[in-house]
Amino acid sequence: MKNQFLFQFSFLKPLLVLFLFTGYVLQAQTPKGKLFIIGGGDRSDVLMKQVLSVADLSKKDYIVVLPMSSEEPDSSFIFFKNQMVKLTSNPIVMLNFNAATAQNKTLTDSLQKAKLIFISGGDQVRFMNVVQNTPIKTAIQKAYENGSTISGTSAGAAVMSEKMITGNQKLQKEYSGTFDNIRYDNLETAEGLGLLKTAVIDQHFLKRNRYNRLLSALAEFPALTGIGIDESTAIIVRNNQIEVAGESEVIVVRNPKGIAKAKQNNLISIESLQMSIYTAGQKFNIK
Repeated sequence: MKNQFLFQFSFLKPLLVLFLFTGYVLQAQTPKGKLFIIGGGDRSDVLMKQVLSVADLSKKDYIVVLPMSSEEPDSSFIFFKNQMVKLTSNPIVMLNFNAATAQNKTLTDSLQKAKLIFISGGDQVRFMNVVQNTPIKTAIQKAYENGSTISGTSAGAAVMSEKMITGNQKLQKEYSGTFDNIRYDNLETAEGLGLLKTAVIDQHFLKRNRYNRLLSALAEFPALTGIGIDESTAIIVRNNQIEVAGESEVIVVRNPKGIAKAKQNNLISIESLQMSIYTAGQKFNIK
């Protein structure tokens, strides 16, 4: 009887370990926080009130601004603060990290405990050069996992996804700002914050006509959902559900079929894909 029990336990033990591990992974993949991702441009008071509503700040909570994307971080912070002090009484502080302060535990702990973290516009590569492989990135990720709202605009939107569009081309580096066609292995990407793992974000989308750039991303990463957010517009991410806010539209492209690379010039053909257009109040799901 004892041997039979030991045999049964030894048989079930791997299943128990697998069950516990799977449960842990599922729990780790479901953050308690939310994302409020703005496509750049003007930020109306109405839109920023929505940020505060989503963040649901208590009286003791504070807001941290990360301005490292900007060439003028102080100006970015002042512009944000001047608008927000009209809308909330919660403290608003700037943490302008650099190589010297990236390892400062007091500062990164303060960042992790912020209920609302806002990432300014500018250059997403500049921002990630400061935070990549540092406790800053870990603090942002843990804050999100623990229930904080992470918001950002323009470059601060681009950094949200795991696959981050840098804005540069590989094949014509001198024309990095404009993508005049859709080509394979032309879009430069880098590692972002990884808060969105199943989608790639592009910003200023309709205003700057960035279809070619986002479609290039989708052709190279067909398992991802491409989300183009226009100016003065945002997406609110709650786990896998996304709601649109703001004044313009959000373009979503996904499920490309029949992707092929032409023999010349790295041009791409796609037989079919799903494209959707959403306006404020509408919702959609990602994987």
